[in-house]
Amino acid sequence: MEYLPETTRLLYSQLLSQCLHAAAPNGRGISFVQKTIKGSRQWYLQLTIGSRKSQHYLGPDSNELQQLIDKEKQLWEKARPDRIQREKLVAMLIAGDAQTVSSAEARVLEILERTGVFLAGGVLIGSHAFTAFFNMLGIHWQSESMQTHDLDIAGDNHICVGLSGRPVDLKQALLDADMGFIEVPGLNRKAPSTRFRIQGKQLSVDVLTPMSGKSDSKPVFIQSLNTYAEPLRFLDFLLEDTQQAIIIAKAGILVNVPAPARFALHKLVTAVRRPPTMQTKYLKDISQATQLLGVLLNDRPGDIQLAFAATQKMPDKFRNQLVEGINRLPDELASEIKSYLLTRHK
Repeated sequence: MEYLPETTRLLYSQLLSQCLHAAAPNGRGISFVQKTIKGSRQWYLQLTIGSRKSQHYLGPDSNELQQLIDKEKQLWEKARPDRIQREKLVAMLIAGDAQTVSSAEARVLEILERTGVFLAGGVLIGSHAFTAFFNMLGIHWQSESMQTHDLDIAGDNHICVGLSGRPVDLKQALLDADMGFIEVPGLNRKAPSTRFRIQGKQLSVDVLTPMSGKSDSKPVFIQSLNTYAEPLRFLDFLLEDTQQAIIIAKAGILVNVPAPARFALHKLVTAVRRPPTMQTKYLKDISQATQLLGVLLNDRPGDIQLAFAATQKMPDKFRNQLVEGINRLPDELASEIKSYLLTRHK
């Protein structure tokens, strides 16, 4: 286990604090357009993403509307120093060996953040959440444990929503991003798509949601994100306890991620459930769980206790598969986990 330098860990805390407590609205790609229609002046909000432009009607010209427009522009200008400072912090973090993401991944995550996906309860899971844990816990992970081309976003109709104050449309945000996103059809061509892929590239976005009741692969409509999601068994265990984290890119991208300890235990269950044909993903699941549990056992053992206690509310199948997953950890770590957890929850 290798820790990030102390200065890097302090920089991460500073960036997270700024992103949480000081809003920095960005007017990039946004402009206000006035048109004269039938002798009357009308205002439109113009959004520019890549080469694509869209206009949204604001209303007829008036002193009140012009004041609102001027106020918005002033907010952009006032926030400019904060955005510049955050960009500097991101550069310093990367120089200090913090984990970042590719430019394409950063662009997609920025689009999701600006669209309000994370304010609406969307949660970043999978290997990109593991990347976020890299910086959150101040640890240097093995790079092969993070390699992936899928960006997984989970949503749940039971999550309380309403922080953004405006509708969120994940699907439309991706299709309008001018990055070449297309909908990927599922096995049932008549069912709505839950996956979006960039043409000519391997980068994709998968939308997921907890499966409830009997096994059913039928896509579920997530109202808060205005899109369909693929139901997965036991995903609710991750979404019941989430935290905010920063993706080290752009000016810092604020996302929601699962609690690291729950993520580790869920990875063990996921590994056990994988068929032999998915051996590569199985090995990655075990590797990520091994690294996370090793760090947490050393630095934050109480987090593991809390996550394990939460498994008591899960079905017997989940708990049995978790025990089997613990047995698949490296011998020394498996012995420590059993000694630390299983004897405390008999």
